[in-house]
Amino acid sequence: MRRRLIVVFLVPLVLVLMVLGGAYAWSAARSVQQEFYAEQLGDLSYFTTTARQALLSGSAEVFDGEAQRYRELYGTRVVIVDRAGRPWAPSTAQPVFDSPEIEAQIKLALSGRRGELPQNALPWQFSDLSLVEPVFDGGDVIGAVVMSASVDVPRAEIGRQWLLITAVAALVIAVGLLVVFRLAGWVLRPVRRLDRAMEAMERGDMEARIADDTGPAELHRMILMFNRMADEIERVVARQQEFALNASHELRNPLNALLLRVEVLAADLGTAGAADVEKIREEGQRMTRILDTLLGFARGAVRASDFEDVDLTALVARRGEAWREVAARRGIRFGVHEAQDVRSRVDEAIVESALDAVIDNAVKFSPDGGLIELAAVATEEGARISVRDHGPGLDADELEQAADRFWRSARNQNVPGSGLGLAIAMDLLRSVGGRLTVESPDGGGLSVSFDLPAPGER
Repeated sequence: MRRRLIVVFLVPLVLVLMVLGGAYAWSAARSVQQEFYAEQLGDLSYFTTTARQALLSGSAEVFDGEAQRYRELYGTRVVIVDRAGRPWAPSTAQPVFDSPEIEAQIKLALSGRRGELPQNALPWQFSDLSLVEPVFDGGDVIGAVVMSASVDVPRAEIGRQWLLITAVAALVIAVGLLVVFRLAGWVLRPVRRLDRAMEAMERGDMEARIADDTGPAELHRMILMFNRMADEIERVVARQQEFALNASHELRNPLNALLLRVEVLAADLGTAGAADVEKIREEGQRMTRILDTLLGFARGAVRASDFEDVDLTALVARRGEAWREVAARRGIRFGVHEAQDVRSRVDEAIVESALDAVIDNAVKFSPDGGLIELAAVATEEGARISVRDHGPGLDADELEQAADRFWRSARNQNVPGSGLGLAIAMDLLRSVGGRLTVESPDGGGLSVSFDLPAPGER
């Protein structure tokens, strides 16, 4: 926005300065040229009078001295030509026919007519000036005065004035830049503070507020509305956290009691049901980890210490085995594609919970006797877990909505469920730096992939 404000302000300013500065520069150049022409014509008139006296008297001594001094002072050559067009004075004068234009002007003057005055020109077209004035005695032309003047001095004066105009324009633009920067900073300061407050809230700082009312009055209402919105969000999040804390604590007690009875039951059964008891114990411990994760979310998301290098191959195999009995009720089989040493630095309980949500979804929509494929592979960015079923799948236009909360395909409305499985999995993966992707593979069905970070320190 700052860039747009500067452009909107500077473009008109530069255009106005170009128009006004160009007009003034052209006027200054014309003024210098006209002043120079006027001075030269005045001096030419004086030398014409002196030349008339010299031609009538036949002596050029006075004219020679004045012409010499004038040339030393101003660098301008003055020569008298006689009626035949030959140089007559000064005595050391060289031929003055430097160009066809001067020769034409001399012929015109000797015929009794004055040449046209020079016209204004651009500084780079402003060339040396040659003026020719006829010398009359009564009504007869007795000679002519040729004046050849250099334009270096007026050209330098024009350049100086143009440089001054450029400097003034640059100064005005610099002042304009300073003003627009200050103005933009004043206007955008509350917007930047609003952006920082929103970013802080996104990171979980629910107490972020905008305390001052700087900036235009039009933005004060926006700041007030943001603070009210932030207060409401903080209240809602606080209620959610309170509910999660209460639910976690309420579930922990019966779960601990259940695990204690399992231990008592295991002691009574001995080795008869050891395998089943061990599975119950593992699921109970996993539920304990899930509750701990839920408590972590309620207290302000996952802590860095919760992350560790997790063997994803073992995790996928373990969760496939845990769901095998449930899937077997409908004849659904699991195919686990195991790869060696696939690891990721994540929170194991969160990945397990996300994977369970996706497997539950796959079991729900797989046909009886179908196959669910589980895989964990290493990638260039880290690791990937994929769950592929062979159910009805989704159309291309439905894939983008698959992870939306409470969304369900129109043809699956009669299947039990809430439409939250993929949405929960996506939120869980996002909390550990992962990403969920939903695709329709060749051959039908649905493929859900988890892209997870590489192992190592975060």
